[in-house]
Amino acid sequence: MIHAFHQKIGDMWCAVAIEDEKIWSTAFATSEKECVQQLRENLPYNQPFTFEEKPSLLAEKILGALKSVLEGENISWDFKFETQHLPKYTQRVLDCLSRVPVGYVTTYKALAKTVGGGPRAVGQVMASNPFAPLVPCHRVIKTDFSIGGFGGAERNVRLKRALLQREDKGFEKPSKIETECGLLELFPVGYLRKD
Repeated sequence: MIHAFHQKIGDMWCAVAIEDEKIWSTAFATSEKECVQQLRENLPYNQPFTFEEKPSLLAEKILGALKSVLEGENISWDFKFETQHLPKYTQRVLDCLSRVPVGYVTTYKALAKTVGGGPRAVGQVMASNPFAPLVPCHRVIKTDFSIGGFGGAERNVRLKRALLQREDKGFEKPSKIETECGLLELFPVGYLRKD
């Protein structure tokens, strides 16, 4: 049975669904209703789950990590994600993306070049990321360094920009990281266009 927990952290609602020490889903939103809805939509259709009143120790740790990400802080990536129900391509994209550090972004095109497929395929994975923001889809932008989408709504684009601004560490030079799929290009958050 998957156990789900949610709570308000600052001005955001955060939620997590876990089973057997693995994260099935995380979600965050400005309203409790939207947060719970996102979490439910991220879970497999026929997987039983229950909402619990009191978070377990693991859930508290994950909720604390969500708070840190939303505040632009580094966190350790020692969480285990349940990905077996996801398509192999989605698993590959999310694994590669999880390595993008705070202070940097990558582009849909660069991520596609590393994992295979095209930028639109990567965008579809970002739109259905069940582990946001722990697996930081907000760190993927367009090739022209404009913000790109984030859940479609304008308020979500503003949220993406705010998250990235909090994560800006003042790095000035592009970088590359080694992933299981190959080298991934990274760019400082400061490269993000202001418009």
